[in-house]
Amino acid sequence: MKTQQFVVIGLGRFGSSLALQLVDMGCEVLGIDRNEDVVDSMSELLTHTVVADATDEDSLRSLGIRNFDCGIVAIGDDIQVSILTTILLKELGVKKVVAKAISVLHGRALEKLGVDRVIYPERDMGIRVAHQLVTPNLLDYLELSKEYSIVELNVPPCLDGKTLSELNARTRFGCSIVALHTANGILIAPTAMDRLKADDIMVIIGSNDNIARFEDEVVNVNEEG
Repeated sequence: MKTQQFVVIGLGRFGSSLALQLVDMGCEVLGIDRNEDVVDSMSELLTHTVVADATDEDSLRSLGIRNFDCGIVAIGDDIQVSILTTILLKELGVKKVVAKAISVLHGRALEKLGVDRVIYPERDMGIRVAHQLVTPNLLDYLELSKEYSIVELNVPPCLDGKTLSELNARTRFGCSIVALHTANGILIAPTAMDRLKADDIMVIIGSNDNIARFEDEVVNVNEEG
């Protein structure tokens, strides 16, 4: 299987964190930044690093940008540079372009340029933290769309020993338990006869309304009781 190759342009907090995570996942990563000190600090951590102006078409072309599987524009607060870089990646034929947006207006501009995905790191983290604060049992939260999410919830003591068939989450609440984190590891696509254990973690997918109902009628009510 071919190793995926990414180019991350902008090695600030978000870009460097993303680049390091991609390397940890076995990907090859080229990191680009204008700041020589930043590039030097990442040179031994990423596959390749380069000091370059991402708005210089000749520089990007010389780096063989079009051969990468995905280009990530992680530039910080300079919207103009972000947009110009995104345009160049598209024009140079990068297969997939992902860009960080720092505002809704910036995101709209990126969408009009045809990027494959716009990321709002601050907004998305704010949403996740807010959900975790409001719902103490919620360990993690991932928004799939405005209507659907994936959440991680602790198995409450009231469900200890019950099988997924007995819980019957799909029929009762319209959401599905797609994985279980147990003491023995993660169980993907558990069967109806798999048993829940207190303090294991349920990974649940469904509409936001149905997940909220599941929490209110099963997790929260039983904990209060």
